[in-house]
Amino acid sequence: MASSAAVFVSSSSLSLHALSRRARGTNFSIRPVSIRALSASMDYSAASVADRSVSPLKTNNWQWKYKENFINIHYEEHGKDGADTSKTILMIPTISDVSTVEEWRSVAQDIVQRESKVNWQATIVDWPGLGYSDRLKMDYDADVMEKFLVDFVNSPDSPLRRSDDLVVFGGGHAATILARAAKKGLVQARAFAAVAPTWAGPLPIVFGRDSSMETRYGFLRGTLRAPAVGWMMYNMLVSNEKSIKSQYESHVYSDPTNVTASIVESRYALTKREGARYVPAAFLTGLLDPVKSREEFLGLFASLEGKFPVLVVSGEGAPKRSKAEMEALRGAKGVTKFVEVKGALLPQEEYPTVVAEQLYRFLQENF
Repeated sequence: MASSAAVFVSSSSLSLHALSRRARGTNFSIRPVSIRALSASMDYSAASVADRSVSPLKTNNWQWKYKENFINIHYEEHGKDGADTSKTILMIPTISDVSTVEEWRSVAQDIVQRESKVNWQATIVDWPGLGYSDRLKMDYDADVMEKFLVDFVNSPDSPLRRSDDLVVFGGGHAATILARAAKKGLVQARAFAAVAPTWAGPLPIVFGRDSSMETRYGFLRGTLRAPAVGWMMYNMLVSNEKSIKSQYESHVYSDPTNVTASIVESRYALTKREGARYVPAAFLTGLLDPVKSREEFLGLFASLEGKFPVLVVSGEGAPKRSKAEMEALRGAKGVTKFVEVKGALLPQEEYPTVVAEQLYRFLQENF
């Protein structure tokens, strides 16, 4: 699932050959490395998105032209009714088979409703091929996703066109893709927060990237994209409620008791949208990875030194491998502030008020 979220293969699965073999049976399970929910018994400060009613001020589509395609991109805006908005926060979901704007809604509402000298507006956008955006059959990779992000921020007809002081919050792979674009000077921001940042897809982080594994990843990717067998495999491995619930309980949320039926149902519905398997096929097999090593990962953040303030928010319950990458950013060059919060790979959804408080403090410190 998200950011190393959504569909994360359990490290006990062990080989792509075994993965393909088990996929032909019915017992294969893909485990996510990110996202957590909250218990209904918790107080408001720990309430999950699913436990709170949050509605955007405005929901709309922006049409992204990529090559010969016109792709409807879903976005929503949050703000105070009738308030003059002076600054905008762009919130970008983690990348996974169940990536959705919903993960940021409670954080957005918390921040924009606070009394402050700055009237904040939040814009949350779904990635192409994910959430409620169009899901075309394209060759998705990190370059495509970076191109989308750059266009969404900079296009004359973008919903962000009136934003002179843009702040960006990104989760998981979204944070690292943003850092890569910023290093190239393609995205200008006043401040940037990386929430549970990741850079390695599920299979590469477990099995590595040698040539034999890359061949197997390509085979699996091609199978998942195929017309008939692709849907069959996707339905067995990802698009079923049992698998999604298992993923959330084992890796996505830190506390299994926080996984609610409403979250499982809403994420399951996303996996049933037409074209739902194309981006996950790329993410699972590492095509959406913005970098190939920790050194490159740290280099992206180092390149931001002096450009704008950078906050890194780490989930204290994140899976071991992903947590190690987050910890590598503690005290790293280019990182202005590092904080650790409750949660795993999707703390913004699991503990939105806790995350919103850290993000709001960061905004107060820099505006």
